[in-house]
Amino acid sequence: MTGPEDVADSVPRLLSAVLASLRDGKDSVNPLMRVCQACVSLLPVDGASISIMLGTQHRQSLYASDPVVEHLEDVQFSLGEGPCFAAFDTGRPVLVPNLAERVDHTWPMFAAEVPPEQVGAIFAFPLRRGPARFGAMDMYRRTPGWLSPADLATALQIVDIATSALLAVSATGPEGEISEEWLTELVRDRTVVHQATGIVVAEFAISAEQALARLRGYAFANGRRIQGLAEDLVAGRLHPRVIDE
Repeated sequence: MTGPEDVADSVPRLLSAVLASLRDGKDSVNPLMRVCQACVSLLPVDGASISIMLGTQHRQSLYASDPVVEHLEDVQFSLGEGPCFAAFDTGRPVLVPNLAERVDHTWPMFAAEVPPEQVGAIFAFPLRRGPARFGAMDMYRRTPGWLSPADLATALQIVDIATSALLAVSATGPEGEISEEWLTELVRDRTVVHQATGIVVAEFAISAEQALARLRGYAFANGRRIQGLAEDLVAGRLHPRVIDE
């Protein structure tokens, strides 16, 4: 961990580095990587991730600093619940200093998928400008513990830089907000999940929301990730009627 003076100097340096990376324009992921790496350097956390969201059905991880937080991202998308969804839905930070005490009651399915020896605390922040919300940033630490007021202030500054970076690399709408078209483009690697959802819709004549809920429920009950389940449905290796049994 760095001291208060180092943090005060490092946040402006981070902003300058992100701006330089944006001006370079070669890789839109690089600025987000810098932001996540700064979290680990400047805060008492072990990893961070940034994702964009269009609600529970459309969510895409843009960068994860390590396999643990990548797993957290995948689990939350598969289940449609967790800290990042809570931060996105409420527009407020979700701070969980002791995951073992909180998670069983708040996100029971998420709790079953999170290895307690790897994740002791998690902090989720919405990515927003004014009333518009378009993503979330997750930070985790291996051991339980609070962010101090100074740490929280630094985290909010870093989240603001991440928000600015996303706005800068996107095709912005008329109000300077991230456009839905750009978000939709970025979530296309979840296409197989949407295709599988369509298969379930056609099979059972239900809404897309109900179909996705069935996929998630079946995946959770059978210890599977929704991505793999969707691939089996789309490839014909699994009949949609199976998920209703």
